[in-house]
Amino acid sequence: MAIPFRDIEVGRSARSARVTVTETHIVLFAGLTGDFNPLHMDAEFMAASPYGKRIAHGMLGHSLSTGMRSAIDDWAIEAFLETQRRFVGPIFAGDTIHYEAKVTETRESRSKPGRGIVRVAMTLKNQRGETVQEGEDVLLVGSGEEGEPS
Repeated sequence: MAIPFRDIEVGRSARSARVTVTETHIVLFAGLTGDFNPLHMDAEFMAASPYGKRIAHGMLGHSLSTGMRSAIDDWAIEAFLETQRRFVGPIFAGDTIHYEAKVTETRESRSKPGRGIVRVAMTLKNQRGETVQEGEDVLLVGSGEEGEPS
């Protein structure tokens, strides 16, 4: 059974599974989005940059973070209402990333009785513990009752 809104408390934390970002992720993401910016696709251009090599798309890291398994996936989530990220460090092919999350606010939904809004602070980190992205997700969480979306 999914964890209902009423059981989610401010301060609750979660850590996601890890994923290693590969060359394939970067190339497929470029093809999917049409973002062939030299930052991501031109090794010679980036060799002369401060990074010294190509970087993954910021939105690729963000997208991967929404799919990495954590205890948040056990909540009775009905909708992803809002997301915000700051890209504070590069992600390279070969980096292994995970997120750390903490509930910062919960409140009853005014328009959807029995459901609640949950704000979650997110920090995406690489294998060295360096923060590469930080931000917030806002979720609509239901009661976990039978017949409700989960």
